[in-house]
Amino acid sequence: MVYKLLALDIDGTLLRSNHKIDKETKEAIEYVKEKGVYVTLITSRNFASAKKIAKSVKLDDSILVTHSGSFIAQNVQEPIYQQRISKDDVRDIIHILEKFDCHIRIIHERLAVGNRVNQNHYLSAKMTLGIGDPLFYPVNFVETLSEYLEKKELSPPKIDAHFFNDEEREEARRILEDLIPNITIVRSTKCNFGIIPKSVSKAKSLKILGDHLGISVDSMVVIGDAHCDGEMIYQAGLGVAMGNAPNEIRRLADWVTRSNDQQGVSYMVKEVFRKQMRLQLKR
Repeated sequence: MVYKLLALDIDGTLLRSNHKIDKETKEAIEYVKEKGVYVTLITSRNFASAKKIAKSVKLDDSILVTHSGSFIAQNVQEPIYQQRISKDDVRDIIHILEKFDCHIRIIHERLAVGNRVNQNHYLSAKMTLGIGDPLFYPVNFVETLSEYLEKKELSPPKIDAHFFNDEEREEARRILEDLIPNITIVRSTKCNFGIIPKSVSKAKSLKILGDHLGISVDSMVVIGDAHCDGEMIYQAGLGVAMGNAPNEIRRLADWVTRSNDQQGVSYMVKEVFRKQMRLQLKR
């Protein structure tokens, strides 16, 4: 099989635990690009954040799959695919979440609106959701999101929440799934609770991108580490799980590479793509 596309998750995959990218990983991405392989990022992050990371690994011209698959674009003005949570569902979701102790972030592709959290929880929310990320795009913090939505309606691709208690998180999940049928709740390395439209997944969006580029899923190498990556790892021509991925995700993969702190991406590229290039040259 000749692989034509490489799709990389960001958090827990492309990034080390310290949120840095290895020099070897950047070199590996450049190597496969030079050989004609299309490289993209597929992430639960918002588009602006993913675009900044793409620029750092010289993927400025790539179409990115962001917001857990809800927003696919090369530039924010011209998405090739987008799905949104309806305004009515957004209001209902926020009313439910506000009954719990959690930090909520409405993630639009151009802005974000979040509720303020108390000082005791600030650091935890900052580490998980990037509460201090105005460099990516405008972030507006308000006391009460439900009051904000009475004045300004939003229909975002995604809503993120960070819970400070596992029991509350699971109770909120059960209530949302029972009362709002048009959503899916996902978990990832970056966000412990993400809400996206029901029809959306990373796997479906990667197939949409492949159809747009004329590349079948059988010709894709996909690398991820989180629960929301499982379906796309399983469907890919070569599904690769990071060494730091949960056991159930590693069981779905064709291959398990090293962890994100052990240059797992660059190791995989060397093992797979350099062998592929040598086979092509022999032919």
